[in-house]
Amino acid sequence: MKKYTKIDTIFERNLNGTKKLTKGKFRDKTVEFLKDNEWICTEKIDGMNIGIVWDGHTVSYQGRTERAQIPDALLDSLNECFGGSINEELFEQKFGEMPVILFGEGYGRRIQVKRDYKFKPKFILFDVCLPEQDLWLERASIEDIARTFNIKAVPIVMRATLQEVVDFVKTKPKSILNDDIDMEGLVCKPAVDILSRVGRRVIVKIKVEDFIGTIS
Repeated sequence: MKKYTKIDTIFERNLNGTKKLTKGKFRDKTVEFLKDNEWICTEKIDGMNIGIVWDGHTVSYQGRTERAQIPDALLDSLNECFGGSINEELFEQKFGEMPVILFGEGYGRRIQVKRDYKFKPKFILFDVCLPEQDLWLERASIEDIARTFNIKAVPIVMRATLQEVVDFVKTKPKSILNDDIDMEGLVCKPAVDILSRVGRRVIVKIKVEDFIGTIS
């Protein structure tokens, strides 16, 4: 099972027991080097990580771990979007026998305790991987695939430097998907995909709760 990229926050946490982020002390030197470049930032969804797996012949679903249990209401929504012969034909037309994983978030009523999006559970797409090539598709391709299956892709909130993103999350913005609740934060990728020195994708999360009175 190919898992989704682990996403770290941009700063290290203080080791003095406060658990606060230490401003300016970047966890990754590549991120620090790129901090003033343009980053594409999408809303971070508070839900359940889901992978839609096309193995070249059939569709299956995976959670973040093998033990993850997909709630029945969310499973019904996944089956509506990706199950059945018609959706299988769409996968065949789009990808042929090439394996692909659509990574996204299951979110909605009762999926998470912190944020109730107040609608029935659904799937939203945020990344697409071709596992045999270890290739992650660009944003335009992600949006194209979302249109094919009549689902949403996570919305782009801003294109900005990392400091501009931090300044934005400090304002405690409302969710674009449901303006009755606060946004959890942003997931940011460089405008051009880049790997770190150890071969990891460069991608960071900037969560509102980490930057509201909790940074030293």
